[in-house]
Formats: sequence, structure tokens, C-alpha cells
Amino acid sequence: MGSLYLSRGRCILRQVFFGLPSMLQRPYSLDVSAQLLRTQAFIDGRWVSAASTFPVLDPATGEEIAKVSDCGTMEAQDAVNAACKAFHLWKNHTAKERSILLRKWFDLINQHKEDLAKLITAECGKPMKESIGEMTYSASFLEWFSEEARRVYGDIVAPSAKDRKILLLKQPVGVASIITPWNFPSAMITRKVGAALAVGCTVVVKPAEDTPLSALALAELSVQAGIPPGVFNVVPCSREKTPAVGELLCTDPLVAKISFTGSTATGKILLRHAAGTVKRVSMELGGHAPFIVFDSADVDKAVAGAMVSKFRNTGQTCVCSNRFLVQSGIHDAFMEKLAKAMDAELKFGHGSEPATTQGPLINTRAAEKVENQIADAVAQGAVIVRGGKRLEGSFMQPTLLSNVNTDMQCMREETFGPLIPVVKFNTEQEALAIANASPVGLAGYFYSRDISQIWRVAEQMEVGMVGVNEGLISTTETSFGGIKQSGFGREGSKYGIDEYLEIKYMCLGGLSL
Repeated sequence: MGSLYLSRGRCILRQVFFGLPSMLQRPYSLDVSAQLLRTQAFIDGRWVSAASTFPVLDPATGEEIAKVSDCGTMEAQDAVNAACKAFHLWKNHTAKERSILLRKWFDLINQHKEDLAKLITAECGKPMKESIGEMTYSASFLEWFSEEARRVYGDIVAPSAKDRKILLLKQPVGVASIITPWNFPSAMITRKVGAALAVGCTVVVKPAEDTPLSALALAELSVQAGIPPGVFNVVPCSREKTPAVGELLCTDPLVAKISFTGSTATGKILLRHAAGTVKRVSMELGGHAPFIVFDSADVDKAVAGAMVSKFRNTGQTCVCSNRFLVQSGIHDAFMEKLAKAMDAELKFGHGSEPATTQGPLINTRAAEKVENQIADAVAQGAVIVRGGKRLEGSFMQPTLLSNVNTDMQCMREETFGPLIPVVKFNTEQEALAIANASPVGLAGYFYSRDISQIWRVAEQMEVGMVGVNEGLISTTETSFGGIKQSGFGREGSKYGIDEYLEIKYMCLGGLSL
């Protein structure tokens, strides 16, 4: 059961866990600033209640954290209208003015980092250490784009005629619909919104139904930072209302741009919606990352890379490794060391526990998917080396499989959970053929100390991002995005800001020179 009360300006949720692993059978308190625990929609600078609410649950316990306004198409339309109205003012702010406000927002996030991290752990389930890391990552995009705001340059082009001047101007596209996932409920917002606001766009954010509290907390801090009304809007909604709200945000003629992070299947639906009004679209969709270990690799470093790449957020990241390919000469040593590392380093529990490294999956459907992939692999001859069991609720044991082949479901579909299936291969060409067989291409990883092989494989891997002897590649300064059915467009880096800009050609003629 759970209870919510106020104490000295802080909102405290107390829960007692029953029927869960033994380390969860204890009281748990979510102690955050009452200002940050917002449950209404944020539209045109105001907190707005909808006609109904939906529950936000702690995925570790199934207990209710809060009831949040369940917005429908009416609230979404109001948000779009507010963003459109605000756009005509916001785009005329100087780049320096927008930069200063984004920097204030960044500073406020850092000031409230711990409370914001507690919200992530509560609604998303990830360990507190990772939630703190996400808030650092989230804030970094506002810092980065506050700096990039003042570096949006056009061009002066040499004309072919003497009586004219040619200029290329960069201007904001307009209102942007921002649709974000639950696995990084803060960082996926700031990575998009930071770029949009920096150049003069306004936004309507539709956060994932599992994790709206982080988005609403960001809205509260945007007010404190001085972001004008209508520039940043948040419309949370339940799973039942998501299709209608999503369709409006992708079809309304006032919306000029859509940025979506989520599954490839959902991305295709949104693309069809956007086609009717030919909107600018950027998509960061599903991944199925290969992780290749060649005979020339440093085994210890490869094991360390596999651990961070696979088990961060309990395997629930779009760039986490899914298909492990290990060359025959190093296979046995890698498997032995990886199994020992899993035994020594992984501990599941509630994310608020300091020792926890593996929290729950986001819901029971996610756990069932991993469970089904394990059962399918075992039925086809895979061997469970570690784990393999479904625990209470949405907890899954971190699992290591050997004797895996490419026909197994785990090698054909993204897992989004703590499962490592290992395929043994013999040649570089064989590994690349398996790695590139997927219809998606977001990220890929490989370990090798052969410099010639490094160049060959990096260039031939069909992905948008490659980690060479590194399992953790995301950073603010670099471009993030994929190829094939993993989407298009780039976020972060100096290129991320271009997603929210139009290039206008201006020819100034009739000059007497």
C-alpha cells in the first residue's frame, strides 16, 4: 500500500512492499520537493487539469506513485495553439536571450538533480546511481544548446552576376511535437527541446504514459528559469488516449516538426500521420546492436564493455547490445569471465537501494517478452549459463546464453531486457554478415586490437554509431542517430540543432556596384 503526504514543502510517498524479493519487503519513501511533483498538464504557462486522471506506478512494486491528468485531443490542441502563438514572440528573442534562459534552466536542473533523479527511479525503476547519471546527461543538453544557440550561422555565397548578393539564412521551423520514451524520461526531452528552443522553435511534449512525472518536473523548472508561457508545453496522457493525442500532434497543420524516440513500429505510424501535411520529421527508432569480440581483443576490456553496454538500465536502452558475437579462439575465455563478472557485479532490487544495479523492467509485458525469448532460445538448443528465471512482478534475472544461433527470436528481435545471447563465429566476414543482417542499424560495438581490422569493421558495420573498444558511447557532443529502419536525423552535437532549422535563400538584386 502507499500513502502521500506533505512535510515542510516536500512530498513524501511511503510504500510497503509485499510479495516481492526479500530486499524489497521494507518501507520505502519517495521524498522530493512538493514543487517538483506535478500532476497536471502544463499548457501556455499554466497548470491545467483534465477531465480524468491515470495512475503512475512504481515498476518495482506496482504501487501507485501519483494520479496524473489524462489529456485528450482538446488539451493537446490547446497546447499546439499556445505553442503557435508563443512561437511568433520566441523566435524574435535574440540568440543571446534564448541562450541565457536555457542556461538558467540548466542551472536549476543541477540544483535539483537529486530530487529529479528520485522521480526517475520511482517511475522508471532504474537504480538511483543511474538516475543521477541521467540527470547529469539531461542537463548537459541544455548547457550544450545554450552555447550552440549563438552559433547558428548562415552563408554569404559568391554570386555569378555583379549586381546581386546571395545570402543563405537559417530560421526556426516553428512548432515542434516532441514524443518521448519512458527509458530516459528526462534526457530524451532535453536532447530534443534544448535544440528546438535554442533556435527559436516552441514545443509540445507528449511524455511516455509510464513516466510523465519527470517531464512535468522539467516544466516546473522551466517556469523558474523564465521560459515564456507557451514555449514549453507538456500534455501527459494514458495509454488509451495516446493514439488520438499522437495523431493530433502529427497531423495538426500548426505543427511544423515532429521528433520521436521509440519503437520502429510506432515510428512508422507517426510517419504516415506526418505525410498528410509533409512535416519535417526526425526519428530515433529501435535498435538491435551487435557486440563483436574478435580474437585480437583484450578479453577483460571486452567483458567490462559488455557489462556496461548490456546491463545499464537493466538492458532497457535503445543502444544496448543485443546480439553478442564472439570469435572461436577467445569464446571460452570470454564466457567464463563474463559469467564471473555477472555473479560479482549484478544485484537486483529497488532502485532506491544503494547496492542495486538491476532494477525492474518497466512492466510485466516487458518481462514476459524477455521470458519468451529465453524459452524460445532454450527450445532451439541454447544453454542457460547464468540466470534465466522470471522473478516477482517485472523483475528478470540477468541471463547469459551459450550455443545460440541466428534463427532464435533473441537474435531477430530487440530484447530490451537483461539477456546476453552469445553466438560463436570463425571469421571476420561471418561476423559482419550476421551483424548487418538486421533491418535496423542504430548502434554497434566491437573489440579488437588489430588496427587494420578496426578500420575495416568500423566502416563496414551498418549502423549510425560505432563503439570501438568502448561499451558506453552516448555523450552530448556527438551525433546520435541510426540508419536503415532505426530512423533518420541526428540529435546532440553541432548537427542536432539543424533538425529545427530551415534554410532560406535570399537573392538581393539590382545593386549598383
